Amino acid sequence: MEFNELIKHRYSVRAYRPDPVPPEKLQRVLEAARLAPTAANRQPFRLLVINSRGREEELKRLYHREWFTQAPLVIGLVTIPEAAWKRRDGKNYADVDATIAMDHLILAAANEGLGTCWVGAFDPAVAREIFSLPPEVEPLAFTPLGYPADQPAPKKRKDLSELVNYERWRP
Repeated sequence: MEFNELIKHRYSVRAYRPDPVPPEKLQRVLEAARLAPTAANRQPFRLLVINSRGREEELKRLYHREWFTQAPLVIGLVTIPEAAWKRRDGKNYADVDATIAMDHLILAAANEGLGTCWVGAFDPAVAREIFSLPPEVEPLAFTPLGYPADQPAPKKRKDLSELVNYERWRP
């Protein structure tokens, strides 16, 4: 799909068919995340690929919405802050790098005809427990990955003039 059309087409899917994701599609989606740009090319993130079948109750502890476990896969994105590049003022870029990777992943999924829904409202303590995350690893985001069983609603976005400043900041 042409890139601008892909961006317009992609939406947060909240109903999934149970059909399995072919391994080659999964591989292309994961590869898109791997190729995402990161500060100093540190890639301070890891992807967790979770088969949701048989783990529905456990995953519902992570995030309680029914649709979260409908897809055959859930992808988790975790950061390794100590591995990230840090700006001179100490700003750690792990979250920035990981969100770029997640954006690549969700756009690649849409290009493959797959649906995603970026979930940040999960329980981090549960994520640590069920995925055996060590203390130096931070869970950042999760998304179901599967074929949509719903239709997109019209997108509500601010007008570009509200988001863009030229030359100087203005509220």
